[in-house]
Amino acid sequence: MTGSTTRRSFLGAASAAPAILRGQARRRPNVLFAIMDDWGFGHAGAYGCGWVKTPGFDRIAERGVTFNNTFTSNPKCAPCRASILAGRNSWQMKEAVNHFSIFPPDFPVFPDLLEKAGYFVGLTGKGWGPGDFQSTGWKRNPAGPLFNRVTAKPPGQYISNNDYAGNFEDFLRQRPKDQPFSFWMGGTEPHRPYEDGIGLRMGKRLEDVTVPKYYPDHRTVRSDLLDYAVEVEYFDSHVLRALNLLEKTGELDNTLVLMTSDHGMPFPRVKGQIYEAGFRLPLAAMWGREFKGGTRVDDFINVRDYAPTILEAAGAEAAGTMTGRSFLDAMKAGRSGWIDESRDTMLTGKERHDLGRPRDAGYPVRAIRTKDFLYIRNYTPGAWPAGNPETGYRNVDDSPTKSFILSRFDEYYRMSFGMRPAEELYLAADPDNINNVAAEPRFAEVKRKLRERMEELLRGEGDPRMLNRADFFDTIEYVGPRRHSYEEWLKNNGAQK
Repeated sequence: MTGSTTRRSFLGAASAAPAILRGQARRRPNVLFAIMDDWGFGHAGAYGCGWVKTPGFDRIAERGVTFNNTFTSNPKCAPCRASILAGRNSWQMKEAVNHFSIFPPDFPVFPDLLEKAGYFVGLTGKGWGPGDFQSTGWKRNPAGPLFNRVTAKPPGQYISNNDYAGNFEDFLRQRPKDQPFSFWMGGTEPHRPYEDGIGLRMGKRLEDVTVPKYYPDHRTVRSDLLDYAVEVEYFDSHVLRALNLLEKTGELDNTLVLMTSDHGMPFPRVKGQIYEAGFRLPLAAMWGREFKGGTRVDDFINVRDYAPTILEAAGAEAAGTMTGRSFLDAMKAGRSGWIDESRDTMLTGKERHDLGRPRDAGYPVRAIRTKDFLYIRNYTPGAWPAGNPETGYRNVDDSPTKSFILSRFDEYYRMSFGMRPAEELYLAADPDNINNVAAEPRFAEVKRKLRERMEELLRGEGDPRMLNRADFFDTIEYVGPRRHSYEEWLKNNGAQK
């Protein structure tokens, strides 16, 4: 998406210039926020993964803090990125709760607040989206002004030609002298499509892949995962180049670097689905001597916590609309494990992502994750969670893995595409969410308490679905292409001819 380098003026009081906090060191840190598009938790060397090579992420982890429990409140591109920018849970974002929606003007975003606090801000690649921010008055992408001039020849057919690190260098050249910066480096990798077989052609080995329990262990799936790995590694190489550039210019030690993703990998039962692999994210951060290298934090971190954390580090006030909580203290603690014992519960959910159901209906879900359990409430269990079969299960990206699973109606089909019960309950010790124990009598009391706690927290956050206003979600317009809508299928399936 494109936009000019100035923000619309009518945000006014809602995004008033944040004050610089008293006692803050005069030299404020720079900020480099690197985010991949569809990169799943665990797929990095720092997490012990051997078939995805991530020297950039690993360097951040080695010199800083790695997080074991980072979550998004909505595992889809636009909703998650809205939460990151505005510091609010997905059901608190009005229309931006949905994919391909508008971005409402109500909520200040951290790049604007940093700019008003004296930072030079920029964006390359994917910021907020997909969706429409222009019609609500935004003059540029909410993630910042674009720096996309520099291109490079990519190593694969569908990999972006955006030279992310080159555009970061271009951004730094344009920065006024001695002005702190905040840069959003947004990869479009490893979003699909992929060049089929690129992983094998680049020397990767099928036997190195770890196949999740919810997929058949087949060459097609393994090769698809290797193709995904190539794209992860490509963006990671740009992060490494950016770190090297900052080190060369003497600014790395005074730069807060965060590297993360928006949701899990673009495979069935992951992206867009309310299971652990869909909403659990990689996250590592470094900031010179401020963080002790090699520490691992178990605290539950929500993507809505990113904005207040960055703003606190910069010495700027968080917006009053932000409901996230800074975790800067956890990063500065200098030790591993649980730092803040109160960070032990997380909410997640979704409304409508992609089209493919009658009347553009969504598949509403809410869930609560604790140290011991994941409880899921599916509000329309009679609907198809991945989209209707006749329209192609549109809430799952097309892929060789998707086609292979759809070729046979077995347990793997059921787990990725079949209808789901109203309630699901999984032990945290079952991270692939294979064994649903919701119907077991011995877990009845656990299930009840989790459901009540989830609903209590959601009511406190103003979730319309908990306040008898769920019909609001049905009024949100889908602003993207409609070629996969149920109405297009009806019009062209031949039944009316």
